[in-house]
Amino acid sequence: MADTAEMITIGMIVKPFGIRGEVRVRSLSDVPGRFAGLKAVTLVAPSGRAVVTAVNRMREDRGSYVLGFDAFSSPEAAAAFRGGLIKIPRSETPPLPAGQYYEFELVGMTVVDEAGRALGTLEEVLETGNNHVFVIRREGREILIPSTRQVVASVDVPSRTMTVRLIKGMLDDENRGPDAV
Repeated sequence: MADTAEMITIGMIVKPFGIRGEVRVRSLSDVPGRFAGLKAVTLVAPSGRAVVTAVNRMREDRGSYVLGFDAFSSPEAAAAFRGGLIKIPRSETPPLPAGQYYEFELVGMTVVDEAGRALGTLEEVLETGNNHVFVIRREGREILIPSTRQVVASVDVPSRTMTVRLIKGMLDDENRGPDAV
């Protein structure tokens, strides 16, 4: 497996499940069937300890997943990884249709307006009812950008740059009147 810098997180271990060392997993991926074909993963415990292991069992259970790994043969062994992350190599992610991006591709991008003015770094993607919202931060300042085609002009994954069309009132300093301090 690749080093953890080239890995993406697809799930979190919630807790041990049963007596054979299986674990309940919450998906952190919106790729349908993400866990069905897994053969091997890297598990990263909250302590930072990483283990590469084969996946030997997987089933859906009440809105989450139950997975078995060769690394765990008892609930006690699995308990050390409670809250840990399940990672796969970035190269194992299926391609997306044009104009769609994985969150890991976007987080860390430099965001600029159409004039080329740097707005900050995309640090987080929030899920809302209608669309995602990008959280852009720079020098303690936060800008929320809706991820719509009207606002996001372009995304250049290789250069790690997103260009946005600013809408009136989107920046805090645009909302201040002439008397603002």
